[in-house]
Parts: sequence; C-alpha cells; structure tokens
Amino acid sequence: MGRLDGQVAIVTGAASGMGAATAAAYAREGAKTVCLDVNDALGEPHAKSIDGEARYQHLDVTSESDWADAITVCRESYGPPTILAACAGIGAGGPIADTTLDDWNHVIGINQTGIFLGMRAVVPSMVEAGHGSIVNISSTDGLQGGVGQLAYVASKFAVRGMTKAAALELGEVGIRVNSVHPGFIDTPLLGQARGFGLDIDAMAARISVLHRMGTPEEVASLMVYLGSDESGYCTGAEFVIDGGMTAGYNAGTFYGTVPETLGG
Repeated sequence: MGRLDGQVAIVTGAASGMGAATAAAYAREGAKTVCLDVNDALGEPHAKSIDGEARYQHLDVTSESDWADAITVCRESYGPPTILAACAGIGAGGPIADTTLDDWNHVIGINQTGIFLGMRAVVPSMVEAGHGSIVNISSTDGLQGGVGQLAYVASKFAVRGMTKAAALELGEVGIRVNSVHPGFIDTPLLGQARGFGLDIDAMAARISVLHRMGTPEEVASLMVYLGSDESGYCTGAEFVIDGGMTAGYNAGTFYGTVPETLGG
C-alpha cells in the first residue's frame, strides 16, 4: 500500500529540481498528482514519464487565473486536492544598492505571493475533502540571513511566517501547514551559480557537516512524509534538511580541520 494512497496532490515547480522529484515521489506513493509549472517544455514530458497517475498543467504561480484553472483541472481529473507541495521558487542576489524595485517585486511575487495564492486556492477544496496538508518550500535563508540576498531572504522568511499563520488558522478545519528549509541541494537553480564561476560543490563540502550537497530525492522523501498521515500531528513547524549547515558553529569550516584542542 502506498503511503499516499487516496490522496490528490498538486505540486508547483514540478518541471525540475525538488518539485520534479516531489511530484514523482507523490505519484509513486499512490497520490494522483497534478504537476504544475511555467516551463511547459520540461514539465509536460516529466509528468508523462512519472511512474504513477500524473498529469501536467501550466501554472504561473503569480497568476490568480492560472491557479483557478489548476484547481479546476485537478478537480475534474482526480477530485479536490488534499496535498499542496509549493516547490516553485527563484533565486536572485546582489548588493542592496543595486537591487531595483523590479528585481525585488519579481522575487517577492514568485517566492512569497505565489505561496499565498496557492494556499488560498486549495483551502476550499481541502475543507470540502475534510483534511489537507500544505507543504511550503522555504530555505535555510528563511532561518538566517545571507549577504547579497536581501529579496530572497525576505521572501523565504515570509514563507516561514505565512506557514505558521496559516497553520494556526487552518488547523481548525483539519488542514496542516508546514515549511521545509533546504540547504545546498543539487538542483538546476543552484547549478546556475556554477555559471558565475562559483565552486558550489566545494562550498557545500565545507559548510555541510556531511560534506556534500543534498539531492532532490532526499527532499522529496521529506515531502512525502509531510504529505502523508505519518505526520498527522505536525503543523506550523519548520523541517530543516541541510546536512547540518545550520546546526551551529563548525570550527573546521575556518581551520580546515578541527584543531586538536577542539577535537578532543
């Protein structure tokens, strides 16, 4: 028996990275899954390749009409959604003085407003179904600051706060809401940094206690847990998946190896 048998899931950002891995994992575990993304060229073939019951629907997370269409397609295809995995997001950085209002609004629109519109769109259907689980992807940058990441950090902190506010409100009607905070995950989005000459693998090895990046599939496993009844008493919480990056001060990060006096 699949861990998500009887569930209907919608996954944003399902064309690549963590969203694609989550959509595949949901369908594999028995959920009827609607894969949502703005990138039709990647999203539609991925949905067709999934082992399980899945279909694709175009979605710009900042568009109210696209959200209405997505819910209609989901209901007509599979029934009211009982899981929302909000994985869509973008990364952007730069000095504060060089960040334009358009830059700011673009990041906030996708990373924050998109989460709001998604939660608002699924609530009536989840109320009708009598239960629901909303899982919002934030970031370790929703737990701590980052240099040159003002808009991104603001959006990810917002997701964390919105998740808690929604959990308090929606718990009364049987809907759970949690946030997931990935660290260095080997996705196309993170891979863009390699184009700027950054050695992401070396950075992850230095910062992570496990000395490596995480995989989208590892994040998807956590997303399955939070979508399933196994996490039935979890709501309003942050789930960190970062290889220990935010656990605390690591002397080895600065010294290269832990000094004998610190290492016991």
